[in-house]
Amino acid sequence: MTITESGVDSSAPQPSPTGKSDATENKPSTGSTKRGAGNAFQALMLRLHFYAGVFVAPFILIAVVTGALYAIAPQIENFVDRGLLHTDSTGAPKPLAEQIAAATAQVPDLSLAAVAPAQNTGDTTRVIFTDPSLGESERRAVFVDPVTAQPQGVSVVYGSSGQLPTRTWIDTLHRTLHLGDLGRYYSEIAASWLWLIALAGLVLWYRRVRARRERRSAGWLLRVDRSKPRARTLNWHAVVGLWVLPVVLLLSATGMTWSKYAGENVGELRKELSWMTPAIDQKLPGATGPVAAAGGDHADHGGKPAAPKPAANKAAQADTAYAVARANGLEGPLEISIPAADNTAFVAKELRRPFVYTQDSIAVNGETGVVTDVLRFSDWPLMAQATNLGIGLHMGVTFGLINQLVLLVAMLALLTVVVRGYLMWWRRRPTRETSKLGAGKAPRRGAMRQTPLFVLVPFVAVAAVVGWFAPLLGIPLLGFLALDVLVGLAARRRASA
Repeated sequence: MTITESGVDSSAPQPSPTGKSDATENKPSTGSTKRGAGNAFQALMLRLHFYAGVFVAPFILIAVVTGALYAIAPQIENFVDRGLLHTDSTGAPKPLAEQIAAATAQVPDLSLAAVAPAQNTGDTTRVIFTDPSLGESERRAVFVDPVTAQPQGVSVVYGSSGQLPTRTWIDTLHRTLHLGDLGRYYSEIAASWLWLIALAGLVLWYRRVRARRERRSAGWLLRVDRSKPRARTLNWHAVVGLWVLPVVLLLSATGMTWSKYAGENVGELRKELSWMTPAIDQKLPGATGPVAAAGGDHADHGGKPAAPKPAANKAAQADTAYAVARANGLEGPLEISIPAADNTAFVAKELRRPFVYTQDSIAVNGETGVVTDVLRFSDWPLMAQATNLGIGLHMGVTFGLINQLVLLVAMLALLTVVVRGYLMWWRRRPTRETSKLGAGKAPRRGAMRQTPLFVLVPFVAVAAVVGWFAPLLGIPLLGFLALDVLVGLAARRRASA
């Protein structure tokens, strides 16, 4: 079946050389049966791609624009908050205990939670406090010049990566449009449908290229056929969509893990399959009583790490924990949790950083400097490692600036794909002469009736399972089906009139 940009379907039964149509052949061959099944499946994909493209694409469009902004958020943060993040002082850094003492004097009523020592020359140290007046995953940080031990300022930080307000605002815009739980529906719809629309488009483009008499090799899947000006918009729409397909699938999959309903199901599945990220043991040997666990995979981007209880006077032991962590191979940026009680160890955990794919953590007895537990990234379950890598790629952290540029270019390219999709819809939109319905002219009807059962039954079964797992995919899908039925009934009534 070949679909032109104007929406004409050339897969309808055509007269055979003997004067009979395909539908009147006595006994179709195996090859024609396969072609018929493929054509019917393509028609089904085309109709799904059309409805989803018209009604879901606005959500994707918003996610694309805000995602492009999020891709460059670290640079925006560095520019806006450079006074907090950087210092011109040079020289040897003061002990962490002295830096913590200076920060505590700034916010004496708050409870000390953690310290993130300056990693490079010119960086500031973050001394982090719990603040009951803040929201979920928010903490208050005092930024200290490590050379002079002088506070540079105080700010709210978000998540374990310590996003400052500017980047947090962009992050929240991307995830919820600053509409709270209501806004989460938009991002979940976009993430849940993005992969399906992309894969349906891949099926359509593959079969379109294969049906060509010329320019039908595999290389033409990634090249624009400029020999047909009338189909140029469609060709660019498909080829650019294929260029960014790997990034689109990654963003869709990782985005669903952050969503409300699909994300909860993903979490339950990971728990059942023992794919959860392991937690280091913070309890000191011989100690009794509960110990709060550290934050999980999504602590950087909307997660909810456990809020530590008010810490005892253990700031003086932070230097010991820091030295032990460095001696045991934790070389990147660290966040060292300050224990809340005597039965709890200091925990130094590596933060996500470019071109480093591990996140080791170590528990240290602050009094003795004895290592009580070590959790290496290599000891994580394979799927937990993959999840962590996917989250880093989604956030633009794994490969640093390269990662951010790839995300930015992919978002801009996807923006053109959506715009071209609507341009094609506009060119084939219903007019007063062709239709009185309020929707665009969809591809031909009857795809499900013509699809063989051995194709249709597995398709419906998979759709039911996926729709249950991702409700904001399943519910709109039922809505599209109901709309399609109503459109068909209206068309039939007009035809009979």
